[in-house]
This record gives sequence, structure tokens and C-alpha cells, in this order.
Amino acid sequence: MKDSPVPSRVRTMVRRVRDHLAASRDPEAFVRSLGVNLTGRVRFYGVNRAMFGSEPWLITIGDNVFITSEVQFVTHDGGTLILRKDHPDLDWTAPITIGDDVYIGMRAMILAGVTIGNRCVIGAGSIVTRDIPDNTVAAGVPARPVRTTDDYLERLRAKSLGIGHLPVPAKHAAMKRIYGVTTG
Repeated sequence: MKDSPVPSRVRTMVRRVRDHLAASRDPEAFVRSLGVNLTGRVRFYGVNRAMFGSEPWLITIGDNVFITSEVQFVTHDGGTLILRKDHPDLDWTAPITIGDDVYIGMRAMILAGVTIGNRCVIGAGSIVTRDIPDNTVAAGVPARPVRTTDDYLERLRAKSLGIGHLPVPAKHAAMKRIYGVTTG
């Protein structure tokens, strides 16, 4: 007799809740438990099992890295599945390497075989299909270098609010003052 799908759904829900709690408590430990190689301090702004795909052990992430919500790491080419009926041994999977001092914006996608160098910024929504050299800001679909990180810093310095050093509550109060927000 075939097993009922209800226990399977319950197991899936329990795993999701357990993952959510573990990821909330200690995101770095959760990611390591999946097999991702973290070589230093990584800050996650929203993390879940699915963002690291089916081969998380092929992903290496350096030190002082910021990964924002809904970033996806794809270590394989799933298109091979439709061709396997004629070519059963067809597969393409490759590691992803993220250097030190890297920021990856929301909903960026990093594809198989890509290396992102040190001191890089990847723009939100970008799809990284090729290696990104050190000291580069890259954005777009596909992601392309748009400036050096040094140029990016100079642009930011010119328009900085000068409040990055403040604790969050003080920073929020300062922003409200700067922008004339009287509620919230």
C-alpha cells in the first residue's frame, strides 16, 4: 500500500520551520550546515536552504561578505535534463567563488563557474554569468562592470549623509531629521 502524502507534507513543513528557526538564530551556522564553505564573516539578510541550490558544497564565500535577500546561487545547468534522453551522461556543474569584501544586492543570481573577486559590489537584480574582477562594481542582465569600487566610493562620499557610524536607532532618528519625516 502506498504511503499517504500527508506525512510527507508534514515532514516538509517541519523541516521548513526548523530551517527558519536555525537560519534566524545563527545564519552562518545554518549555511555551513548545508555545506557552503564560509572562509570568514558573512552577513545574510534573509537566508534559506533554496538560495544555495542542489550543490551548496560547491560554493565558497570569503570574509566581510554581505548577501541580501533572495540572492540565488546556481551551481549547475538544469537545461541538460531535457537532453539526457539522448545523452544520458550529460551534466554541467561548476563551483562558485565569492572573494572578500563583497556586497551582493537583492535578487542577484550568481551562475555556475563564476568567481567574484575581492572588494566587489553586485547590483540588485543582476545575473552574474562571468567572472567579476577585483575592485569592480557590476550590475545588469547579464552583469557587466560599470565602474571600479574606488570610483563608487568617491560617488558615495560626495552624497553621504555621514551617519553610517551611528547605532540603528540614532541613524533612523538622523534620517528622519534630514528628510523631515515626523511620523514612524
